[in-house]
Amino acid sequence: MKKIKQTLLALLLATAPMIAQENITYQKPSKEILQLADYDRAPTVSMNTNKEWMVLSYRNTYKSLDELNQDELRLGGLRINPITNISSTASFINNIKIKKTNDKTETNVKGLPANALISNVTWAPNETKLAFTNTTATGNELWILDLPTATAKKLTDAVLNANLGNPITWYKNSNEMLIKVIPANRKALIDAAKAIPTGPIVSTAEEGVVSQNRTYQDLLKNKTDETNFETIVTSELYTIDLNGNKKLFKKADLYSGETFSPDGNYILLTTIQKPFSYLVPLSRFPMKTIAYTTEGKEVKLVNDVPLSEVMPKGFMAVREGKRSMSWRGDKPATLFFVEALDGGDPAKSVEKRDALYTWEAPFKNQPELLTKTTQRFGGIAWGDDETAIVYDQWYDTRNIKTYLFNPSKKSELVTIWDRNYQDIYSDPGDFQTKKNDFGRYTLQKENNKLYLIGEGHTKEGQFPFIDELDLATLKTNRLYQSNLTDRIESISEIIDIKKGDVLVNIQSKNDYPNYYFRNIKSKKDLKQITFNKNPFESIKDVHKEVIKYKRKDGVELSGTLYLPAGYDRKNHKQKLPLLIWAYPAEYKDKNSAGQSSANPNEFTFPYYGSFVYWAAKGYAVLDDAAFPIIGEGTQEPNDTFIEQLAMNAEAAIDAVDKLGYIDRTRVGVGGHSYGAFMTANLLAHTKLFACGIARSGAYNRTLTPFGFQSEQRNYWEVPNVYNTMSPFMNAEKMKTPMLLVHGEADNNPGTFTLQTERYFQALKGLGAPVRMVILPKESHSYVAKENILHLLWEQEQFLDKHLKNKK
Repeated sequence: MKKIKQTLLALLLATAPMIAQENITYQKPSKEILQLADYDRAPTVSMNTNKEWMVLSYRNTYKSLDELNQDELRLGGLRINPITNISSTASFINNIKIKKTNDKTETNVKGLPANALISNVTWAPNETKLAFTNTTATGNELWILDLPTATAKKLTDAVLNANLGNPITWYKNSNEMLIKVIPANRKALIDAAKAIPTGPIVSTAEEGVVSQNRTYQDLLKNKTDETNFETIVTSELYTIDLNGNKKLFKKADLYSGETFSPDGNYILLTTIQKPFSYLVPLSRFPMKTIAYTTEGKEVKLVNDVPLSEVMPKGFMAVREGKRSMSWRGDKPATLFFVEALDGGDPAKSVEKRDALYTWEAPFKNQPELLTKTTQRFGGIAWGDDETAIVYDQWYDTRNIKTYLFNPSKKSELVTIWDRNYQDIYSDPGDFQTKKNDFGRYTLQKENNKLYLIGEGHTKEGQFPFIDELDLATLKTNRLYQSNLTDRIESISEIIDIKKGDVLVNIQSKNDYPNYYFRNIKSKKDLKQITFNKNPFESIKDVHKEVIKYKRKDGVELSGTLYLPAGYDRKNHKQKLPLLIWAYPAEYKDKNSAGQSSANPNEFTFPYYGSFVYWAAKGYAVLDDAAFPIIGEGTQEPNDTFIEQLAMNAEAAIDAVDKLGYIDRTRVGVGGHSYGAFMTANLLAHTKLFACGIARSGAYNRTLTPFGFQSEQRNYWEVPNVYNTMSPFMNAEKMKTPMLLVHGEADNNPGTFTLQTERYFQALKGLGAPVRMVILPKESHSYVAKENILHLLWEQEQFLDKHLKNKK
């Protein structure tokens, strides 16, 4: 009977008209919140290989609502501006400065475009120049920046096509680039609102083939979409030199990828083919990859990928045929690719899952089999003829294996590590690379040793490290480990292992992350090279600590606790309202679920998505509270999702209450996306909270019937799991005040804005105390300053009413 009631409610609300909404003007939060939200963003830093030059890229902290209000086409998974021919979600650089790492002075670049909107910044192979696009009112111009002279100049008018990403590829000589250009005879886009249909839209499944896909956004819907998609993706390829002289390299086509071989003598061009799909985004459209000489002569069709609408079930499912095709970085012109041995179906029982191949240009011989992996191929790092590192992994067991491999001998894979990739305490780190003679990054190898940098998470805290791996014994030796306890020292890169020079990034609770040169052989040798200041001085005296606690089944949990500046932690006579911000994560074992990467020395950055702001308003805040959902053995995590949510929440409240800081009758909870889903379930199924804030969530899992988050089973296999986990199906239980927020143009699979609208209708119809805010023009993450400041105002008003001043 209950299931019938839920189904009827879903059907009724699916067709219900939208309830009229209140229109209010944009508001700003209180001065305490505003001074934290309205700050200047620090520049992004990039450096050349020898660390001589630093390029500082400046962006606005937020976009404006006017930027979001530009024309937009949503086709094949793309969101692009059809006037400027670049992604409508692009984040632009407005200024570039240059600095030598040994000099504190920043140099302004001469000749930059006025009112610059810079993107697609690309280093030349010789690292003396940068190429970039500047987006104008009519399109994208090509510019170059000469580092030694700090001078920029324009090479083309606004003719570049950036609809599929970066339209710039440097030739190896650093004197020429291959660029995507809008065809001169490009057809006008069809106005979908005015186009007269030539017939109905028909989709068919008459073949009866199983085809389970995620609920993708922005798909093609009709012939008009197909035509417009083809128009915006089509480009001509031109070669252009540093003086702006250009010549046609290839006539117009749907180019989606261009990569030169390491020796610069060949180029792979990938083009999108027909038929297009209405079920999947362009990444699964048919593709062809052809190798050409740099003169444009066709050498070989190396890959022909069919349409991939039908995929086997499971997170480790892959399409059949060649995949992961790329150039080997340690060879002049040799391709690498992988093929599934199980038909891409993880349900098949096979001895080996994937086969790894190489194929040497000019591709007159057949590809050579290198080796086979037991699990799904997870990546490869090339070193030289004798050394490569291969990874394979399996989602269901959270297992990852790291192997040593000799490519020239095609030897057996030698296991170095076999571990649970969610076990952060056993993480050996990442192998380090350096540029070789081809200008490609390959394994850093010295005296038969490789080098790893690890984040260094332990039970006692975080202590990043550098290890060397002896290739003869496969044993590691620790060369350096940070011993800082009042700061975090992240090791960014090994510059010269023989000298002991490394690049590190150091931060603390109140010190903005900055780069330093360190010599690990002389541990006191530390030289600062960037000087970013803390833009959030008003919360520098807020108390911050990582607390650890257990839930009632013994799983260890943690969270970062903030208390208002000046709060008396010894006497704590004043009981504070508590805000908990969280995001659930699935695990297959309790040990890894109980591990913590939280660090109290992490710089306190109150970005719009967190609750940290409210520590300045007299709230206690438990940020990034651990909410593991565990399913050991044959049990799936979601089988006990609600019960585990409640245990996590109760443990968090108990832990802070035990410290004596809070009034546990005034606790609020919030989250974004899956965290919003969590919030709605906590309010529906527990009485632990006084209110909640749920942003950009999905609340009816029958609308994501072929899996969501880490759930691989479909609705018809486990309808009870889907229904029980859906706040929409339990709307009658919701009696706690909740603020629902969603972006009007959410682009994330599964979290359609409709999810919040329909959930709000259900709650309102059932008399729940709920408020809904739809932010104009926003996607899954919010970027416009007007919207973000109003969001903070909404949250502030809501929390003050239902939590801080709750009677």
